Formats: sequence, C-alpha cells, structure tokens
Amino acid sequence: MSNPGRAFTVFIVDDDPAMRDSLALMLGLLGYATAAFDSAEAFLSAWRETWAGCIVADLRLPGKSGLDLQAELRARGSRLPFIVITAHGDVPSARAAFQSDAVDFLEKPFDDNALCASIERGLQRESRRVESAQAHADVESKLARLTPREREVLALVGRGLHAKEIAASLEISPRTVEVHKARLMAKLDARNVAELVRFAVGAKPAQDGDP
Repeated sequence: MSNPGRAFTVFIVDDDPAMRDSLALMLGLLGYATAAFDSAEAFLSAWRETWAGCIVADLRLPGKSGLDLQAELRARGSRLPFIVITAHGDVPSARAAFQSDAVDFLEKPFDDNALCASIERGLQRESRRVESAQAHADVESKLARLTPREREVLALVGRGLHAKEIAASLEISPRTVEVHKARLMAKLDARNVAELVRFAVGAKPAQDGDP
C-alpha cells in the first residue's frame, strides 16, 4: 500500500449510501484515509486545490455525472487521479473516461482487490505529481533569491558562455562574473556548472535595475 505518511485521501463519490459506507469501511480497514460525498456537486463545493489523493466516482449520479465531475476538475486544473465505477458500463463512457486520463473504469460488482490495485496505481501517479510539484516549488524558491544581475549571469551560463564571454555581454569584468557565479552556486546549492544550467532552464528572464 502507498506510504501512509503521505496526506493522501481516497475521495468516494456515490449517491448510494450503502456503497459509500461499504467502500469507506473497506478502505479504512486497509489503512486508507477516505472522504465520502453523495454527489458531484457536493464534492465540487468542498474541493480545494490542495487536496491530494485519488477519486473513486460512480458514473451515474444525480445532477452531474461522474464523467461531468472528471471534466469539471480537469477544467479547474486538478490532476487528481480518477477511477470510474458503474453498474451501467458502456464503451463510449469508458472511452470518454480514459480520454480524460482515468486510471480505471470498473463495472459493478467489482472485486475489492481490483479496486485497491487501481487506487494504488492512482496514488502512485499522485505521489509522482506531488513530488514533481514540490521540486518545482523548491527551484522557484531558490530562484526568487537571485538578484536581476545574477539571473542575467545564470541565463548566459545556461547558454554555454564562458566567463569572458559573459563579461563582454554584460560589460563587466570576468572577475565580477566569477563572483556572481560563486554566489549563484551558493544560493542555488549547485555543485557544478551542469547544475547551474539545470536551474537556468527554469529561470525567468532577468529584470533591469541591478548592477
């Protein structure tokens, strides 16, 4: 099962109280954190961008369907992994779910092990997304500490220019370039020029006004 230390939740969306309770009980006994909703509208009303985990939603719901919920979340920018469950499966619905990047499309009655396997795939996908987002946030946080001049030097390092070439481009001395590079290495926790280049790829353009 996925790392229980992660703040992941399995969100159950089903209008059948017995199904909601059964899934929540089964998943809870297996160590999953769960949250249950009786409609897509209820889920969307409560939804927060910070939520992480996996959604298990019935295809046919009162009001918005499971596919409508999936589409609305994608429109809002959510990448929460989505599993569709249904007693009324059909090829067009399954195709629509997978086209929107569903993890699985399970027909009731389904095997609990099959559902858990799908949830695990969804949470593994979510784990990779969260780790990637955190790594991006860490890079942005480090880049935010740079001065505009340091960003200029970083951008030129990323283009493969040497100290003398950077100095000529910015009309400063090669020694000053080396000072900026040393500061860049320290601020970005970079061990070598190759790592500076990696940061340069994600850096925003420098702003004028810094010497």
